[in-house]
Amino acid sequence: MIRLVGVLVVIVGLGLKLNPLLVVIVAGFSSGLAGGMGPYEILEAIGTAFVTNRYMSLFILTLPVIGLLERHGLREQAELFIMKLKGATAGRIMLLYMFFRQATSAVGLQLGGHPTFIRPIISPMAEGAVAKGRELPQSVLDEIRSMAAAVENYGNFFGQLIFIAAGGLLLIKGVMDQAGYSVDLLTMALYAVPTAVAAFAIATVRYTMFDARMKKLSLKGEEERR
Repeated sequence: MIRLVGVLVVIVGLGLKLNPLLVVIVAGFSSGLAGGMGPYEILEAIGTAFVTNRYMSLFILTLPVIGLLERHGLREQAELFIMKLKGATAGRIMLLYMFFRQATSAVGLQLGGHPTFIRPIISPMAEGAVAKGRELPQSVLDEIRSMAAAVENYGNFFGQLIFIAAGGLLLIKGVMDQAGYSVDLLTMALYAVPTAVAAFAIATVRYTMFDARMKKLSLKGEEERR
């Protein structure tokens, strides 16, 4: 039980609102010393854990970068850019992003995501395409943002299994092999292609209907202003 002293240090330190990084380091040393480890062994364990999980920090780094870009007008510039394009609609923007997301996921590139693309770029562009310079009700903004968030899920979920080294396919293969059934990764990936195509077709119908609804709402708003 004495080895769990690090948990107590974390609870007390965070409760006193001390520096989180300092609290975690002290907690790690406390648990290590209680477990019979020397200072050098503790530092080695911390360094090994950091190197092993260093790629996890890349996701954390994107958040302040995106926040800084938004603070300097990324969302506003995305809206202004799309408002200048004739024929651009929210549905077309989202479908184009879905195609991009599926295509990159199919070759194993995870370039999209809610914090990196949807919030700062796709959602503002869709909002600008619908607004065309006028103020939109909050209910309409919420619907546009939810549709933009949904297209990220569609593209990622139905595109990633086309990649033969996707985690989902590897998990399925591992389970099937343990059960005594031999499966081929390439065959499973090919089976995911019709599903991805069907998902894109269904999304096309859905976002086309969404554009029609937004257009009708726009015309209604213009009539009310007159």
